[in-house]
Amino acid sequence: MKFLFRTFFKTVRLILGPALLLKERLTAPQGLVRAPEAQQAVDRQCRDLALYQFKTCPFCIKVRQEMRRLSLNIEQRDAQHEGEHRSALLAGGGKAMVPCLCIRDGQGNRRWLYESGDIIAYLRERFGS
Repeated sequence: MKFLFRTFFKTVRLILGPALLLKERLTAPQGLVRAPEAQQAVDRQCRDLALYQFKTCPFCIKVRQEMRRLSLNIEQRDAQHEGEHRSALLAGGGKAMVPCLCIRDGQGNRRWLYESGDIIAYLRERFGS
């Protein structure tokens, strides 16, 4: 039975994944336009952020769309497959749930922010116009 569920959901992901990515491309919002100096300051602040995500996760797409709207150059780390990024997410955040925004402060401490709504609210508060 477990095999059937996995096969079913894997098939659904294979079919819906490309459609979700196409929709993301077609509905990409216009980015916020800032003065060059202001954008450079935002880019410097974004170096302390990393988004752990799956490419076709609808909640991750929602966060990436907001990042585009706010013109944020945040590193995106694929945590879907076993590897360095997934291990870091599990070790730091405690669970392999995405999207997850890793926020590093000036002292090198890390805060792990889960839930797309919370991440979007944080980004809007910090970088919104």
